[in-house]
Amino acid sequence: MIDEPLREIGGRGSRSTWSSITEIVQHRQLLGRLVNREIRARYKNSTLGVVWSLMRPLAQLVIYYVAIGQFLGAARNVPDFAIFVFTGLTIWSLFSEIVSSGTGSILANAGLIKKVYLPREIFPLAAVGGALFNFVVQFLVLVVATIVLGRLPLSPNLLYLPLAIVLMVVLGTAIALVLSAVNVYLRDVEHLIDIFLMVFFWASPIVYSVTFVNEALQGSWIEQVYLANPVTLAVLGMQKAMWVAGVNDPSQFWPDDLGLRMLIALGVSLVALFLAQRVFSRLQGNFAQEL
Repeated sequence: MIDEPLREIGGRGSRSTWSSITEIVQHRQLLGRLVNREIRARYKNSTLGVVWSLMRPLAQLVIYYVAIGQFLGAARNVPDFAIFVFTGLTIWSLFSEIVSSGTGSILANAGLIKKVYLPREIFPLAAVGGALFNFVVQFLVLVVATIVLGRLPLSPNLLYLPLAIVLMVVLGTAIALVLSAVNVYLRDVEHLIDIFLMVFFWASPIVYSVTFVNEALQGSWIEQVYLANPVTLAVLGMQKAMWVAGVNDPSQFWPDDLGLRMLIALGVSLVALFLAQRVFSRLQGNFAQEL
């Protein structure tokens, strides 16, 4: 239950980024309660509880393993194909859940927004917190799988892991902030998000190896555009950290300076996050009236 003191809604317009951050910090306990509510609501009256957070990625793993790995023969050229796919799905699920849940977060909390004033950014941020919880659950399953198969990653490549996670969180939060605000005025955004995520999914080497892309494009400018996709870089970073068989296989292609590429993508994503907050701040003044 949210027991923050209620304040009268004011006609607040655009605020500075620093003011927004200060308000979010002041409401950090409320943010924590919203994240807790997000998690509890998802598994309310559920017998299996958090196990449901694994059902979709596991189902996807089985489908892609059979359809793409076995029927189309991708598994023959990709060692430990199951770990490869689940690694990509784990980091992808973090990004897609942040974007999809964050996009609908303002509408989902319309009743609260119309009654009290509070920094509206906390609603997309609560969606980020819920997505991170599910990511941790899925990641633990991935770690257990690597232990069972004797493929536990213990190398300096693990440094790619936090970089990939931070990159996806920052980029996903930036997109969620913008779309959650625009969705208040244009309700079609929430329906278009599935198409957006589908394009990003297949534009990243989640169920196919980037080696196939390199063989097809031969280092052309199109390949460089493909590798400039931050989601692609985060997936590759996750694979570099957790997919031991692929790292040790000389036939697998890895782009040069992957860490530097990821750092550049993170820098661009941080700028995008700043701009997203400014857009959100401009649009949030009329949320109560539009809702």
